Amino acid sequence: PPPTTPPPTSPPPTSPPPNSGPLPRHELTGYWQDFTNTARPLRLSDVPTSYDVVDVAFANADPGQAGAVTFAVDSGLSSALGGYTDANFRADVATLHARGQHVVLSVGGEKGSVSVSSSGAATNFANSVYAIMTSYGFDGVDIDLENGVNPTYMAQALRSLSSRVGSRLIITLAPQTIDMQSTGAAYFQLALSIKDILTIVQTQYYNSGSMLGCDQMFAYGSGTENFLTALACIQLQSALRPDQVALGVPASTQAGAGYLAPATVNAALDCLARGTNCGSFVPPSTWPAVRGVMTWSINWDASNGYAFANAVKPHLATLP
Repeated sequence: PPPTTPPPTSPPPTSPPPNSGPLPRHELTGYWQDFTNTARPLRLSDVPTSYDVVDVAFANADPGQAGAVTFAVDSGLSSALGGYTDANFRADVATLHARGQHVVLSVGGEKGSVSVSSSGAATNFANSVYAIMTSYGFDGVDIDLENGVNPTYMAQALRSLSSRVGSRLIITLAPQTIDMQSTGAAYFQLALSIKDILTIVQTQYYNSGSMLGCDQMFAYGSGTENFLTALACIQLQSALRPDQVALGVPASTQAGAGYLAPATVNAALDCLARGTNCGSFVPPSTWPAVRGVMTWSINWDASNGYAFANAVKPHLATLP
């Protein structure tokens, strides 16, 4: 009988090298949904270059190991795209890097249950995120824990990660408004305690009740320019650098409560950076280096013809 040919072995997945280039002075971040809802499903390579940073949402809690996370292309998303594999995703990370974009792994989300509340969990978090970053070519990690953070142990985890990755590591935080009302809040404590390695705090100025601004005079309602400027002012007046502060807003009316038209978002940027186009709240100073804008989500923006990115990204280039 003829010799049997051994079955072909699949090559090991290739890890895209990270993008070690700098972020723009004023940048646009968007979340890419690794799940399906009524927003338009996208391949990672479908994301337009108007997005400087793409947060991949989300890494999930590893049920077998406290603090550890896992990541994979969602099977429902793969089906919706007519087949989208792990190898396709890796290739797309490399494509975005070649375009100069950064790709960050977001941990948590509204339904996420990641908890880092011990030294052992911090070690597991750092080890698992580092392994995923190395495997897929992610440039950093976004902490989007909506069920609270332990500032002590999350700081330990992020410092451990930073010591391994080095200065190119992007670390972003996506707290809810209530988490950044005062420097005594846990998320704010985390931001200040890792200030030396923190890239951006991109607070979610949506799905929120009325909140106090830095003037402490009265509560501002969401969906207004004053809400963005008066609340961002709290962080800008604290010990965070202006380039560490970005405005998180919904990309469309369907993406979250508190939607603002892109022109209003641009006015808020002008108000904070230049002191022009303010609403009734006028900040006590200007912060020309204010970082930019985060939006939920790229998929919702795609469903709306990218009206958000097409309006906000060019405006960021006009800031000081």
